[in-house]
Amino acid sequence: MYLIVGLGNPGKKYDATRHNVGFDAIDVLADRLSVKVSKIKFKALIGETVYKGHKVILAKPQTFMNLSGEAVHDMMRYYGIPVSNLIVIYDDFDTEIGKIRIRKSGSAGSHNGMKHIIYRLTDESFPRIRIGIGRPGPGWIMADFVLSRFDKEQVPVVIEAVKSAADAALCIVDSGVDLAMNRHNIKG
Repeated sequence: MYLIVGLGNPGKKYDATRHNVGFDAIDVLADRLSVKVSKIKFKALIGETVYKGHKVILAKPQTFMNLSGEAVHDMMRYYGIPVSNLIVIYDDFDTEIGKIRIRKSGSAGSHNGMKHIIYRLTDESFPRIRIGIGRPGPGWIMADFVLSRFDKEQVPVVIEAVKSAADAALCIVDSGVDLAMNRHNIKG
């Protein structure tokens, strides 16, 4: 069994913001797997399906970004999912806009949602897919930047990155994180 979690903030106010690309990736996965992510359970919207013989739970925590670990921890514990079968998809300003970066494990960096997940799980050895949202220009406060929407010319690039993140998550489920990293990580 796999748990694929997209990070974001609940509510229309945050739709299409940089911080919500993880939610966007879950929406792409839900569409591809023909599953509704609408059941409220464990402080998250979830949907359950089977992909290539693996049970998969798609989740969008509804606790707001900085408390994402609450929902993730509760789901992992309830379903008995090993930490290696958790995949988290989230935004990253240290990755070039429109690119994705997959890692087997590691620190949260500056991402508060990931910090809370690692804190609640007391473990950082799970795959994660970071979607590049670019860096703010001069004068931006980081919190305002991540809650802003993409410029019109950036939207098509970000849509493709979100689709690539969804592809990468399914690749991890089907073939493992190493193959996903080889196929999808930034080259060079």
